[in-house]
Amino acid sequence: MTRVLEKAEVRRVYTSTAPFYDVWARLTESRARRRVLDLAAVCDGETVLEVAVGTGLLFAELLRYNPHGRNQGIDLTPAMLERARTRAARSGATNWRLSEGDAGALDFPAGSFDVVLNCYMFDLLPEADFERVLSEFHRVLRPGGRVIIASLAPAESVTYKLWQRLYRINPGWVGGCRGVELAGPIERARFQIDLCERIVQLALVTELIRAVKLAN
Repeated sequence: MTRVLEKAEVRRVYTSTAPFYDVWARLTESRARRRVLDLAAVCDGETVLEVAVGTGLLFAELLRYNPHGRNQGIDLTPAMLERARTRAARSGATNWRLSEGDAGALDFPAGSFDVVLNCYMFDLLPEADFERVLSEFHRVLRPGGRVIIASLAPAESVTYKLWQRLYRINPGWVGGCRGVELAGPIERARFQIDLCERIVQLALVTELIRAVKLAN
């Protein structure tokens, strides 16, 4: 069985990497994050939740797209949230709130959001947790609401094989992330997938999925 980081380990890893996380993210994740916003097609005035907001790279862009809506973000790690808050405050926007939270137990009423965004979190989670987290995404979305998820994907490249080897030795060396397949779990969570694509950056593959919450 593949070992994954416990929540306390995730906090430790991302507390230590928070000061330089943006460098890595811009090298390996920037194209996918931009594409997530494209796929979200946020209409100004919508209510949007980003789960696993990290240092706020995507969230700050969201504020530009949704200046009259409600923008909410959560993360497990206070050190990452601190940087996200600083970045959001610099934007000059006031229609946002960032808080510590657990993706598997979202502290929001059912049907609260039009859009849920999530980048590079499922590749940290135990596969046994996918159903619970996706059920929470489903619960907090209104009927017809959409979720856009980006995650590290398995690949046959030399780079990914090296990544896997490092992960097997110590998951913390690669931020606890390994490639995951999400299409099946998303469909089982009563979402309808309407787009699935892959982006390669620095020889690492990101899978992006957009799905809609079915009315019934």
